[in-house]
Order: sequence, then C-alpha cells, then structure tokens
Amino acid sequence: MASNPEFVQYVCDQMRGAGNITYKKMFGEYGIYCNGKIIGLVCDNQFFLKPTEGGKKVLGAVIEEPPYEGAKPYFKIDEIDDRELLEKAAKATYDELPEPKPKKRKSG
Repeated sequence: MASNPEFVQYVCDQMRGAGNITYKKMFGEYGIYCNGKIIGLVCDNQFFLKPTEGGKKVLGAVIEEPPYEGAKPYFKIDEIDDRELLEKAAKATYDELPEPKPKKRKSG
C-alpha cells in the first residue's frame, strides 16, 4: 500500500522546526529530507527515521523495523503527533549524518 501525500505532508509539517524539511517521491514511497540530507522514509503511511545514536537518545526506547522488504532497520516512529519530539529527533539525526556526496556531472 502506498502512502498518501497528506500523511507525508503532516509528518514533514511536524518537523519544520528542525530545518528545511522536504520530501521526494521514491519508488512509490517517500524520502524525507532535512536541509538536503535524507533522514527518513515514509512507507505504507508509517514514518521511519534513520538510526543514529543522537536520535535514539532523543526517542528513548525505539522500535527498529525495516521500512520495506530487504531494507536495513530504521527507527519506526509512532508518535507523529508529538511535534517537539519529532523536531528534536530529526535535528539529532541530521546532525549525525554525513553530508550528501556531490552528484557527479555527466560528461558528453
């Protein structure tokens, strides 16, 4: 089951205080970005945050689950109505993740 755009927008709105939160459709689901870094996924109308030590400290007890078959486990976030928690977790995750690699220009 694909996620609906309204759910994705709600999740993003809940994290606005963490930075520039955007999303992109990817393989029928959605990648969630903070200031250009991918920090999570929305799959089947569920939010998954990339696992980091900082995110775990903010979230406390976490459920780790793959967002889709064959994926590595992410933190499954059920408390999407807690704006303050989501913002802190998104910011902590963003701070720990490496900068995205620059895209290679195609020659020719």
